[in-house]
Amino acid sequence: MKLRLAIAALVALLAIPAAAADHVMKAPPGGNFKKVSSLVKLPDFLPNLGQLYVDPKTLPAGPFLAYDHKGRLVSTIYMIPLKDMSAHKKFDDLSAPGGKVDHVDLYFNAGHPGVEEPHYHIVLWHVSKDAEARVAK
Repeated sequence: MKLRLAIAALVALLAIPAAAADHVMKAPPGGNFKKVSSLVKLPDFLPNLGQLYVDPKTLPAGPFLAYDHKGRLVSTIYMIPLKDMSAHKKFDDLSAPGGKVDHVDLYFNAGHPGVEEPHYHIVLWHVSKDAEARVAK
């Protein structure tokens, strides 16, 4: 009986990552994530990024979850302030709540509502390079 309970507990623990990923695969994500456009003055959909959601407690870095026009998760984005990069801060455990990462983009942004200071976008794409077109406009 104890062995069966232990096996059941192990199976439940192994299923948690899959279940956690499932709750973010379609917009709106669960948990404490809020639509970025409801928090700061930004449009609902940003070309080349998509519709963004973030847990406000994780600002400014994120993760931000980005969705296409059909509400499908396309990427996880981190917005790392330039001052933190210049200070050689360590950024470990940049998780991808949506699971598998196909490729990564890194680019500078001078600032925008919500993350006004200069920063880098680290985009963990969950879709192929071709599928990025789903958020191009």
